[in-house]
Amino acid sequence: MSAVGATGGAAGAAPEPRHGRRIAVIWIVATVIVVPLVIWVLGPHIPPGQDSVQSHDQHDVNVVLTAIAAPVLLFIWVYFAYAMFNFRQRGDAVVDGPPIDGNPRIQLTWLAITSAMVLGLAVYGTASLLGEQGSGGGEGPSPIAKPSAAELASALQVQVIGQQWLWTFRYPGYGGVETPTLELPVNRWVVFHVTSLDVAHSFWAYELAVKADAVPGNDNVAYVRASRVRTFQIRCAELCGLWHGHMNLIGRVASQPGFASWISQQQVRYARVTRYLPPYRLVYYPQPIRRAG
Repeated sequence: MSAVGATGGAAGAAPEPRHGRRIAVIWIVATVIVVPLVIWVLGPHIPPGQDSVQSHDQHDVNVVLTAIAAPVLLFIWVYFAYAMFNFRQRGDAVVDGPPIDGNPRIQLTWLAITSAMVLGLAVYGTASLLGEQGSGGGEGPSPIAKPSAAELASALQVQVIGQQWLWTFRYPGYGGVETPTLELPVNRWVVFHVTSLDVAHSFWAYELAVKADAVPGNDNVAYVRASRVRTFQIRCAELCGLWHGHMNLIGRVASQPGFASWISQQQVRYARVTRYLPPYRLVYYPQPIRRAG
């Protein structure tokens, strides 16, 4: 018996199925089913939510990224599942298949598709970051991406001050009162001026999609406009020392009358303290430690 006959490849045997076509059909069907589920079922639950202009933009970007990544991941899963099911070794015989020299057409197609995806996402992400609504990130004292001049004219200024190991918030438009809690009015632009008194921290208002480094001597500006009344988490996203994990707060977005009432209460409550605060400045520098003797 010839070697061909011994391995089951004799003349008259059934032709080898078109495995590539089968994989493509399975992948296309899976993609048509899964991508709409990602967009409309999983999409609303993808962080950071849609409770501010900035979080809405970031949420849309995350949904787009997930929807584009899903077909790529599905192709890998389908390919490996098909290969394990159809090409696994059966019986005791070990037979090597024909050598594979590569397929330039497939390689060029894969290179073209992935290049188009990466370049397209780069353009889409850059356009979102540089939009007139701002990016939600600290960009230094002279941001490129920011709301319009008309929107900023009525914006609330809030200074975020990081220190080991807590946050405080100063409202220069309300007599410079400084509070240990953060409250913001709904549907009003807020300009955060983020700085530090000692080491580098990072202010992260998670659900509002705002993140800015707090660096001594720096005024990192970030913008946000919350779209509904809610609470949100505040974290420090920069390892800043022993009690870094203690810098957790719950902020609140209130109605505009509710915010006006709250800030009036804070002005009265901290009036004695406010008198002894240094004049409002955009930046601070660490104070040297003076030791007795």
